[in-house]
Amino acid sequence: MAGQKSPLRNGKGTRQASGAPDVRALVKTLETQYGWPRYVNRFDPVDELICCILSQHSADANSFPAFTLLRSTLPEWEDVVQAGPERVAEIVKGAGLANQKGKFIVGSLKALNEAFGDYTLDPLRVMPVPQAMVWLQTLPGVGPKTAAIVLCFGFGKGVIPVDTHVHRVSMRLGLIGPKTTANQAHDDLLKVVPAELAFAYHSLLIQHGRMVCRAPRPRCAECVVAAPCPRQGVG
Repeated sequence: MAGQKSPLRNGKGTRQASGAPDVRALVKTLETQYGWPRYVNRFDPVDELICCILSQHSADANSFPAFTLLRSTLPEWEDVVQAGPERVAEIVKGAGLANQKGKFIVGSLKALNEAFGDYTLDPLRVMPVPQAMVWLQTLPGVGPKTAAIVLCFGFGKGVIPVDTHVHRVSMRLGLIGPKTTANQAHDDLLKVVPAELAFAYHSLLIQHGRMVCRAPRPRCAECVVAAPCPRQGVG
């Protein structure tokens, strides 16, 4: 996934829920407001997995230093496994929920080694996305959001990590149902968002959710996609 050029031109449409805006038109409009998001492959997929586990229920300002400290203290994944959950918890305590995350990290690394004979996720590179999503969620502490982040940022796959902004804005736009949970939205959004637009959709909705379509007091009067939005004026 390059993420540098918009793939919107000459694209085929995707079926939408009744009353929901066309996704290609939606992304194009948001692109004019925020620019086309630049895709950056941040980490090796295993690094992405461990960093994401540490980020659960934690701000990046706390989780990323914990990840950096873990990698500098125990440079090899085998070192992490041999150190055990309690030692790992001591190192990553700055990320919060350290005992739980220590168990998740060591357990996930052991599972990778048992499944693939090494501390790697490379076999997922050629695995179909739905299958890869299911497999990742067999790892300790990994749910749909963590699995989607690993596939999106570790492999450049066309999946949509659903955070609170993506969930809220998608619901207000009518792209997912009013009772759809964030976990359910990972599957539901892939039915209406073309794979080549998944990263852009994820990034642009986060920006829009932070700046305009906020949880309390959304700025509907400033919204560039207010016209097709069935929740315009929501409080």
